[in-house]
Amino acid sequence: MAAKIIANLLVAGGTVLFRAASQAYRQAIVNGTRAGMTAEGVQQAAKSAKQLTLREAEMILGVESGSSWQDVMKKYEHLMQANEKNGSFYLQSKVYRAKERLEQEFQEQGLPTDGPEGGQQQQQQSGGQ
Repeated sequence: MAAKIIANLLVAGGTVLFRAASQAYRQAIVNGTRAGMTAEGVQQAAKSAKQLTLREAEMILGVESGSSWQDVMKKYEHLMQANEKNGSFYLQSKVYRAKERLEQEFQEQGLPTDGPEGGQQQQQQSGGQ
């Protein structure tokens, strides 16, 4: 008898919780629409929150703020090769994301990123084509 009462309470509580969550979700969508938020805006905000800052990228690669692209690529190649021996995919991905962030910054400033090292790296990533 007690098990039946507990089961009924759990079902009723779960139903109430589900209704409250779905109503809160609908209200959040309405509030976001009123505030001018779009799905693309939310995705962009989430993406920018995950992206490395310029300073973090410089610290990961060990380059100074005004370094040339060749210096960035030398540090990148060195760190990738050093971490390849130990098989640390996590460190390699951090190094790659740091290079990617610095490359984005160089392109935004109109600086060239297709030097001898940059072109070679792009060929390796595209399968040597």
